[in-house]
Amino acid sequence: MADGAGLAGDRIVSAGSTARVLVAATARALRGADCADLGHTGPVSRFPGAPEPVRRAAVTRAAGRVALTPGQTAEVDAERVARWFVDQYGRGSYPGVVLGSPHGAAAHLAVALGMPWLPAGFEMTVHWAQGGVDRPGGALDHGAALTGRLLAGNDDLHVRQVHCPASRGALAGVTVSLTARWSTLPAAYRRFLVDRLAPGAPVLLLRDARTWPVLDSGPGHSFQVGCPGSGLDPVDFHPDSHALRQVLRSAGGDATRWEPPQVSSAAGYAEHGVESGFELSARDCAARAGRRLHRVLSPRPEALSAAVADLYRRWLRAAGKTGNRLVVECGRLLDPWQVVRAGLVPYWCENATRRSVEGVEWWLAGSEPFTSVDVLPEPPGVRSPALAGLPQWLAVAGFGGRRRALDRTSARGYPVTSVPTRRATEVLRAQPYDLPVPPPMAPAEAIEVLRDSGTHQGLLVS
Repeated sequence: MADGAGLAGDRIVSAGSTARVLVAATARALRGADCADLGHTGPVSRFPGAPEPVRRAAVTRAAGRVALTPGQTAEVDAERVARWFVDQYGRGSYPGVVLGSPHGAAAHLAVALGMPWLPAGFEMTVHWAQGGVDRPGGALDHGAALTGRLLAGNDDLHVRQVHCPASRGALAGVTVSLTARWSTLPAAYRRFLVDRLAPGAPVLLLRDARTWPVLDSGPGHSFQVGCPGSGLDPVDFHPDSHALRQVLRSAGGDATRWEPPQVSSAAGYAEHGVESGFELSARDCAARAGRRLHRVLSPRPEALSAAVADLYRRWLRAAGKTGNRLVVECGRLLDPWQVVRAGLVPYWCENATRRSVEGVEWWLAGSEPFTSVDVLPEPPGVRSPALAGLPQWLAVAGFGGRRRALDRTSARGYPVTSVPTRRATEVLRAQPYDLPVPPPMAPAEAIEVLRDSGTHQGLLVS
């Protein structure tokens, strides 16, 4: 696509998508700034109790402010998105770079190392005018047509479409969600690895290894019903599932119309996986520049969150700090700069599902006690049987020895409200200062800590 054509990168990437928030938060932290200007939120409120026509109209209006039109998919330039991500880190040289799957702990790891974080793909939402939350087959047809337009100008992408009313609520009926994954290292990333890293600087590639049933619907396009982040299992999206009936009823759908496409292929990596071609080209580019690529394979988000929290505790204590104050972040509610400014240990929950919250509970139960625990539960903006209730979040805060705090603003209206990213900044700004910030952790030491701490969690570090 010609350089002057197409949409701007910030218009293409979904507002509030995890990758977008993490790049913004990491870039700010590396220049000593917090996330006070970030208003990104998750799905809009589901308007509980409103008649379906009213609710659908409100959700459609909200989606219309941020989603692409079908025609705009032909204007998407993936290389422009890559440049937009890279440009957020300004000028200067770095001691390495962290690439890969979107994960809040990856952003915290990057900040501890003084490195940028760059995603291996990006999310887009596109209007679906005649859609329905209970029509996964229709979503597949619409997404396949959109993908054809998208790939016509971007042959270095694989598009994974996700239809998940459990995590997206009524939005799944008015927009389709497309995760574009680079099948090779984009040019902007290659230039960054060659020109912007110190001699011998390492490259860390983090891969989400979760799997899910996938339908390969055509060249460059695959489709999945549901997703691991929903907190449900693939069987819960079968037509006779009680959980599915609850989800569709809450989202304004009808379970009797639910006819998912037949998945004939074996389970593959879920939507946040990394394309093998991306890893191979990153490894080749690193080798040509005299750098080593280290891969961290995570079987579940909790494994990386626990390992990075342990790494922070060690990093803080090596700098003479206590490492005894924990903040449990969730989803988009994170602020890496305020975490290091206050000398906190961060643990990131992918979302507000019971499964995600149980992960931090198990880790806390097996860890050295913390004197204080602050909890920032992100309201998902949807209802689902897989979500954790406020009592479970309160139980997490209860692990604090002297301070046990659950953010009241986040809890108010939970789970159907939405809270902006800057809410995490507002809460963490109230924490006492613990300066100076520790010097960046040596990459070799960080890799060793990830191996030691992460092995029993299931991390594979190579």
